[in-house]
Amino acid sequence: RLVLPSLAIGYADAQIDDYGLPTVRGRRNFPWRPGVQLRLKARFSHGNETLQGTAGFGFWNAPFGDPTVRWPALPQAVWFFYASAPSDLPLAPDGPGRGWFVATIDAARLPALVLAPFAPLAVLLHQWPPLRRRLWPFIRRRLGISFRPLTSSMTDWHQYELRWQRHGSTFLVDGDVVFRTPHAPRGPLGFVAWLDNQYMVVEINGRMRWGTLATTQTQWLELAELQLEEF
Repeated sequence: RLVLPSLAIGYADAQIDDYGLPTVRGRRNFPWRPGVQLRLKARFSHGNETLQGTAGFGFWNAPFGDPTVRWPALPQAVWFFYASAPSDLPLAPDGPGRGWFVATIDAARLPALVLAPFAPLAVLLHQWPPLRRRLWPFIRRRLGISFRPLTSSMTDWHQYELRWQRHGSTFLVDGDVVFRTPHAPRGPLGFVAWLDNQYMVVEINGRMRWGTLATTQTQWLELAELQLEEF
């Protein structure tokens, strides 16, 4: 059980991962690549829109600093993810990028890196809604972004499964496929399961803001039967 106490100010994080070990020594040595399956049972203390902060489980490259590498990187992730308001991540094709969902992103792919020199122009063009509606789907594909909201109750026990393959990712809840996407990060990535009181807003015009939320009561994420298997 990962427990987050009530907190009026400051950052709190309850987390398990396999990339912070002294033997890992950097993102190039993160343990997992495509061809791995994650299975676990999980339930949360609070449901969608009442849990505060972010939480989830899956694979990522700890792009904003980890115990072994302090400099940032372009994000890569494939995971079950939760974010409360006011978080808004540029993942959903329409509507706010928050709630309980599955997602992928690989901003380190070559098609994404090719866009980097044009980022200032893209930010400028995104100020006009008609152009934004035309450009953003193209940019999402280049960044390997896929997104699907989940309808399963966060407070009940469910069996979650993630199959990360070279040419796509599959997400299952209680044995049923809830999302299949051709997008999959290249890796290597590390496994993480966490619960914190952070929020982040990333606008498609390039503006960002982040911070911490006051938690008014104890929150937790309970995990069971965790399995990581290569195939």
